[in-house]
Amino acid sequence: MGNKEFWFIVGSQFLYGPEVLETVEERAKEMAEELSRVLPFPLIYKVTAKTPKEITDTVKEANYDDKCIGIVTWCHTFSPSKMWIDGIRDLQKPWCHFATQYNREIPNEEIDMDFMNLNQAAHGDREHGFIGARLRKPRKIIAGYWKDAKVHTRLADWMKAAYGVAVSKDMKVMRFGDNMREVAVTEGDKVEVQTKLGWQVNTWAVGDLVKEMNLVTEAEIDALVAEYESKYDIATDNTAAIRYQAKEEIAMKKMMDSVGCKAFSNTFQDLYGMEQLPGLASQHLMSLGYGYGGEGDWKVSAMTAIMKAMGEGGNGSSGFMEDYTYHLVEGEEYSLGAHMLEVCPSLAAGKPRIETHHLGIGMNEKDPARLVFEGKAGDAIVASLIDMGGRLRLIVQDIKCVKPIMPMPNLPVARVMWQAMPDLTTGVECWITAGGAHHTVLSYDVSAEMMRDWARMMDIEFVHITKDTTPDKLEDELFIKDIAWKLK
Repeated sequence: MGNKEFWFIVGSQFLYGPEVLETVEERAKEMAEELSRVLPFPLIYKVTAKTPKEITDTVKEANYDDKCIGIVTWCHTFSPSKMWIDGIRDLQKPWCHFATQYNREIPNEEIDMDFMNLNQAAHGDREHGFIGARLRKPRKIIAGYWKDAKVHTRLADWMKAAYGVAVSKDMKVMRFGDNMREVAVTEGDKVEVQTKLGWQVNTWAVGDLVKEMNLVTEAEIDALVAEYESKYDIATDNTAAIRYQAKEEIAMKKMMDSVGCKAFSNTFQDLYGMEQLPGLASQHLMSLGYGYGGEGDWKVSAMTAIMKAMGEGGNGSSGFMEDYTYHLVEGEEYSLGAHMLEVCPSLAAGKPRIETHHLGIGMNEKDPARLVFEGKAGDAIVASLIDMGGRLRLIVQDIKCVKPIMPMPNLPVARVMWQAMPDLTTGVECWITAGGAHHTVLSYDVSAEMMRDWARMMDIEFVHITKDTTPDKLEDELFIKDIAWKLK
């Protein structure tokens, strides 16, 4: 996850005297150092803030420091919240209010007024919380003892969501060609997206990609094919198709890296000068952390890259997905997700196979190579970002992935099977009611709470379909949100 960090700003005041302030600083440094050992990013103690200027100056520094991707605040003692107004108002980085205290227990024999004056986070954090509510500033509130594992997990997840914000603000998407013709949900307002989410979404001609492919050397192809052989089982004799995919991948990666793009899209309707739609090429690029969107879907492309970056180790088990067909046997209702070629191998339960098959759609001159595998079993989410006209809506649904209940030997693509929450048919009704797209990002290690945090930080609408969601309740929720977001 690079050299990013979070800053720890502790609130206090001069009222308690220098000895108390020295103790606050010592404890804050200790907490930051210990937490840094268990969190995915360093937590850097910056200041025990006692004046409006200290707070405002630290926030200004955080805003302009590229290493800092968020702040964590805590009030060890009582910190009058009017001191925080200018700083919080001007804050441009994600903010977590950590409501904790240094001591776990109340010391029965030792507690006196000196102890009370020093250890009044219960007092200070409420004052601090008021100003966040009064200013209506997006924030994450995490309460609990700072040494508890469950608190560490919540802080870590929030940090990963904040890292997703940093990735989003620097996101560039390379579109090879345009969207699939006449499709609605893959369209969207690119100016609004850049304004709100930071994405730069632009188009490159497929002819430019073909030119770059023609410059790829046989030695470069040999090296990438050797990498394929080390990662995947080869289940085809059509080595020419594999080498062609390698040529496509090398060319696409060079083009993206040359301008800093971390996501890309293409469409089977625009393969001018190409023999095959990139299949294996797109899948392997996703395994390296690049985002992908089929049929020109640049929104799901960027979201794939962001959610992969938010996952375990900065390139988690997340991938481009599409709902394809349902199994509607009563008591055995499942959704089958797949795509023509492009599902990320980070979702695989076992070692993927490289196969070559005919693709009966698009302008392919030859049969494309692709990775074929079954997805992992386990709890997961699917996420869809849609343009509602004037605002963006992020829809997340909880799902439970299962080992496919049948082998499907003649389906030559990667596939994942899951149970949608609260059940398949109710979940479908809720998804359609909310306007969710057929393209999603499926993730095993990014949670719905992390995506809610990300949406809050990006100031966009969030909809969560859970085991408790009903179509009626969701309709009411969407009606109220529609009014609220139009008034913002």
